[in-house]
Amino acid sequence: MTLRLERDGAIGRLLIDRADKRNAFDQAMWELLPALLDEAAHDDDIRVLVLQSARPAMFCAGADISELLANKDDAAWRAANQAAINRAQYDLARFPKPAIAFIDGDCVGGGCGLALACDIRVATDASRLGITPANLGLVYPLHDTKLLVDLVGPGQAKRILFSAQLLSANEALRIGLIEEIADCADHLAKLIASKSAHSTVQIKQFVRQILDGQTQDDAITLRIFAEAFTGPDFHEGTSAFVEKRKPDFR
Repeated sequence: MTLRLERDGAIGRLLIDRADKRNAFDQAMWELLPALLDEAAHDDDIRVLVLQSARPAMFCAGADISELLANKDDAAWRAANQAAINRAQYDLARFPKPAIAFIDGDCVGGGCGLALACDIRVATDASRLGITPANLGLVYPLHDTKLLVDLVGPGQAKRILFSAQLLSANEALRIGLIEEIADCADHLAKLIASKSAHSTVQIKQFVRQILDGQTQDDAITLRIFAEAFTGPDFHEGTSAFVEKRKPDFR
């Protein structure tokens, strides 16, 4: 399978495995991604999702350009491809559990879009990141452009998109395109997995609502805040605090 979900304790690993194409996504992979995300979302054992390459020294080269060229004159295929990419990116950006992109190598174009749709990006020192449709006369999707602007601001987003340059991991960290440089994302993933799943899921949803334009509490957000005080995770967290031990969130 060029794209598959594997379980590693509380971590779900969404593995990209198409090394001969530098992990470029073809139509079948874009179409498969939402189903794998849905599977991970409904698996109660998975608390954190890590999107990464199945092989070292690469992440994702973006969309499969050879496939695009082969179908460039087929309007129906182009529409289906756009719909599949849009749905995959939308579903990943709204995956209910914390999602980390672990980048080891080149993260380009649509591959960078996949990383942008995750909550946190961890990259190795040798990684390079860029969004390159301006090299091909193409336009980056509006949804993914918003993810970029939300992350780095409009000025840096324009610099990245206009120049189509590949940025080093250090430069990406400096402008906020990634959050951490590390050889592995497992430490962060395990740390997040050890926290209250109720807390992380609801916090993620609140952040998404803010990014989508909500600026004030409504009846639902107020209820979620209030009801947390009567939930089992609050009981376990406060008991662990008083007993000076690590909480065990089931």
